[in-house]
This record gives sequence, structure tokens and C-alpha cells, in this order.
Amino acid sequence: MDGNRGPTSTAVGFCLLPSELLHEIFCRLALPEVLRLKSVSRALGSLIAADEFRRLYDHRSGPGGGWVFVFKKRPPRDSILRGFNARSGRWFQIPVAGILAPPAVPPGEDLYFLAASGDFFLFASNGRRELVAVNIATRAVRRIPASPLGPRGTSSWRRSGLKLVSDPSGSDRFRFLFAEMEQDRPFLFEYCSETDAWHSHEARSADGEPARVPREGRICLSAVHFGSESVLLSAGGRSDGPVVFRPRFPAGLGPMTGDRLHVYGDGNVAVIRSRAMDEGGRVRVRVVTGVELWGMRLDGREWELVSRVAEEVIEGIRKPYGVMMGCLVERDGVVRLVLMSNCKGLWDIVWLSYDRFGKEWAWVPVPDCGTKGLNMAGIAFSTTFSKLWPSPPHYGLPI
Repeated sequence: MDGNRGPTSTAVGFCLLPSELLHEIFCRLALPEVLRLKSVSRALGSLIAADEFRRLYDHRSGPGGGWVFVFKKRPPRDSILRGFNARSGRWFQIPVAGILAPPAVPPGEDLYFLAASGDFFLFASNGRRELVAVNIATRAVRRIPASPLGPRGTSSWRRSGLKLVSDPSGSDRFRFLFAEMEQDRPFLFEYCSETDAWHSHEARSADGEPARVPREGRICLSAVHFGSESVLLSAGGRSDGPVVFRPRFPAGLGPMTGDRLHVYGDGNVAVIRSRAMDEGGRVRVRVVTGVELWGMRLDGREWELVSRVAEEVIEGIRKPYGVMMGCLVERDGVVRLVLMSNCKGLWDIVWLSYDRFGKEWAWVPVPDCGTKGLNMAGIAFSTTFSKLWPSPPHYGLPI
């Protein structure tokens, strides 16, 4: 009798299992496999699309979990947004082209990708010098009014000094925060979509209080770096004003030099060491020789070394490059670092994660997504992204 059961009856029987057991089973699957389950039955589709399962799946994804998004432009001014999910090991195409088309965004506008959080993506426009927020789930586009500092070009936005925060409840609300020095005084600027208004707060001195970083529920933004000193703003809830910390590096590790690149984010800094090498006697390139993670001491006065990436991992990521940029985030005790480099028009992406609890590094292999000769216009991390969960598999791009 069991041998005569069809796919529908099998799916119904499968759905009778306790939800906790189904969650445990589904969390062991890669994202494309989870997406295919949606078409099996309505009940399974509802379970997979539920916020509870999405949060659990993202949490169980491990040190390399989450998403990295890249935005690239193709002539003439055509663009595409792609997201790489570490759990699935593949790229997905994010359908933003239709959303960003006129009249939502003026024709010919040149956009640069700044940040992502949940279903929200934030872009800066070169022409109109304004911010544009896109909600992929609702296909809504919001033009953010000019900040108290006035219209800003894309070169004015520093990745380590800004943060996009979506509402965890899944509503159509978000906050955008950035830190700047105004007349040598540190300020936090915050836009709230619920009120469509900006608020600014001058950061107060820490006065010896502990440096509460994101792993304790606060947002930490980098305002400026000069000499061996950094200026960081730590912000909590709306009723809790920002606090400024000024951690210093040991002698000789301060500003960026030819053999060191500093990538700041969420109260941490990754120091990427490199050396120059001649390629063919004409093109001068560099190769990575070491990666270090530094964090603020509890008193917020100094940077201290947290960990170094093992030499065998460095060997795996050691490729020639001409220029390099990066972004760094931390959530739930996991620090994620992405390095994006270019050599002769070919872009390469390296994803490293450090688990503070296990004190281990993980290297997440990132396949190429067709980047040769293309203008990369922004990169960002996001821990969660729900749009693909209820979507059919045709959004997936093969590796």
C-alpha cells in the first residue's frame, strides 16, 4: 500500500511531522534545495517562507553564513545586482533592473551600491547626488531627502562609516545611520523611514565607560582615521545618544601604507599585509602576505590583536592584484571580511570569517560571477535576505 503512494500523499505525510523536526531537516539543505521544496506542497511552502524558519536557517548557516552582494554596470549604463549565499555556494541574480527603471529612477542615472539589510538595498546616485532605497520584497523605491550636510556625491560615502538597519519584524521600515566629523566634532546622522526625517546627535565622550561594540547590541561606525588614532561612534537605541571612542594603534601600524590596507567595520579592523612584485617586467602588482583582525580593548583606548589568518589559508588566497577594497561586519560573535581586488580588469572576491567563540577562521570559496572587464559599482554584506525564500528557482544563477 505504501508503494502506491503518490508524491502528493507523501508530501502530506511529511508535513505531519513536528515542525521542529522539519526545521532540523531543512536546515541541513543548501538554499537551492530548500527553494525547490516550495513547489512540493502549499504546506511546505508556507513553512519555508515563515519568518521563524528563515531566521533559524540564517542562524544555523555557520561562520560563513549570510550574503554578499555585488553591483556591476554593463555598457551602456546597464546594471545587475547579484548575491552570493555562502550556504548554497552559488550566485543568485537579484531582480532590481525593473525596479530601478524610469520613472522610479530618472533615465540615465548612474547608481552606486552602498549597503544592504534584509530586503532593503541602498544606492547613491552620481547625477542627482541623493540616496535611493529599494525594497525588493514590495518593489518600492524611496528617495531619501538630503541629509543635514546637504547633497553628497558617491565619493563622500565611506563604507565603514555607515549602516543600513531594516526592521527585524519584516515591516516596511528601516534606518540609515552615518558618522562624520563636523568642525572636528563627531556627529551621528540618522534617517528614519517611518518619519521620513533626519536627526543628528553630537557624540559624547566615553568618560571611561566600556567600549560596547555590536556583539552587545550596539552599532559602531568609523568616523575618521588619522595617524595612529581612529575615531569611532558607538550608538544604541534612539534614547541612548552616541558615544565616541578614540582607539590607537601600536607604533607603526597607523595609517595605510604601501604594504598595509586597513578595512574597518563594526568596531573591528582587518589589517591586510602585502608585498609588491614585478609581473613581466612591466606591470607592478601586489600579493597578500598576511591578514590580521584587531578589535578595541574594553576601555576603548587601544586596538588589540585578536587573531591572524593561518598561513595555509593565506596561500590559498594569494593572487596578484592591482587595487583592493573590502568591507567588514560582525554579528552574533562572527566577523565576516570580504576583500575585492582587481588585476588587469579581472575582479576577484575573497571571503573570510572569524568565529570569536570557536576562535577559528573559515575561508568561504566564492566562484566567479562573470566580472571580467565590468565596472563594479559597490559591494555589501547582509546576514538575512528573504526575497529569494518564496521565489521560484529560476532566480538562481549557475556557478
